[in-house]
Amino acid sequence: MEAKTATAGNNGERDRSDCLVTLEMNNSGGLQIELSSKVQALYGESIKTLCIEILHFFGIENAVLKVDDKGALPFVIAARIEAAVKQLIKTKKEFLPELRAENQLASTRGQQRISRLYLPGNTPSFMLNAGIHRPNGIILDLEDAVGVDKKPEARFMVRNALRSLDFMETERMVRINQGSAGLDDLEFVVPHFVNLILIPKCEGAAQVYQVNDRIEAIQKKFGLSYTVWLMPIIESAMGVLKALEIALAAENVVALAIGLEDYTADLGTQRTKEGTESFFARCQVVNACRAAGIQAIDSVFSDISDMEALKENVLRSKALGFDGMGCIHPRQIKVIHENFAPDDKDIENAKRIVIAFIAATEKGIGVVSLGNKMIDAPVVKRARLTIEQAIAMGKLDTNWYQNKQENYE
Repeated sequence: MEAKTATAGNNGERDRSDCLVTLEMNNSGGLQIELSSKVQALYGESIKTLCIEILHFFGIENAVLKVDDKGALPFVIAARIEAAVKQLIKTKKEFLPELRAENQLASTRGQQRISRLYLPGNTPSFMLNAGIHRPNGIILDLEDAVGVDKKPEARFMVRNALRSLDFMETERMVRINQGSAGLDDLEFVVPHFVNLILIPKCEGAAQVYQVNDRIEAIQKKFGLSYTVWLMPIIESAMGVLKALEIALAAENVVALAIGLEDYTADLGTQRTKEGTESFFARCQVVNACRAAGIQAIDSVFSDISDMEALKENVLRSKALGFDGMGCIHPRQIKVIHENFAPDDKDIENAKRIVIAFIAATEKGIGVVSLGNKMIDAPVVKRARLTIEQAIAMGKLDTNWYQNKQENYE
């Protein structure tokens, strides 16, 4: 009988914190582990022990496993071996790393999503310390950032990362693939306490329904009941025209994002820094989100070297009414946060409005004025939002809001 062989992982010069595994199944000879590792002197025996444990778990007794290691953590090694195993045998068993307690925590509907950092779902080196940059969310991407031939093994990597990675209190997000492949992706992330799913190239409510139906089936199977939030991504002319339908499709839709690279390609035009070609689409998405009471998230800015252009883009985005945007490099996070945050003048003006509203409410006065300007409900609502943003971004003491909140809830 001819030996069966499978490989999984990456082993290029830039693939630090990863490994390449080659598994050859045999009819005899027991288990042989051939390890080449940059940390072999310190961790060689523990890596071999892990390898044998995983192979035994899947009932493999005769095989040669070659591991070319560039400093991969145990959850990475386990994902690579399992991906190789499941190329060769059919099994529903999963070798799951221990679940971190903090990775079971839920996120909330209205929490800040000013920044969200895209990370390739099959490149562990980008994941390991991503939380230190303090984005509001970390997106483990199974779609565009993963090559077609690597998508099956990326699922194991993302699953293990959801259980093992220290996200440093950021929201745990996954962008799934399109269509049936994306629905199958859910099997690898929903049982492992993902906070939010991004639905790519969404063009109607039907796609939201399909995702929710699969989530419900998976949660029923595993006895789970936590809420998985959804962020459909609008990336086509059809998606733009159906933005409101998508925004209202389900209670767990908390935001719409717009993806301008695919949108401009769909229009047959080029994306520019000024954004005139996407002005209508961005306004459409913002208005749909406001009508549905959810967050509007702008597209990524692809030039990671031009921070001044990014700043200008953020200010335009904020002026249009967006609540945040995506980023593809950690250095973009600070610029996004600083420029989406209300400035000192905005904060002081918001505080005066809220204080005036509180004073009028305490006196039973129905008409509120500040100087020679009348203050109506939308103005107070906008002021409260400014204060909440300032608190969330560390520009205003939390106690100020807490002390005033009970007076105007």
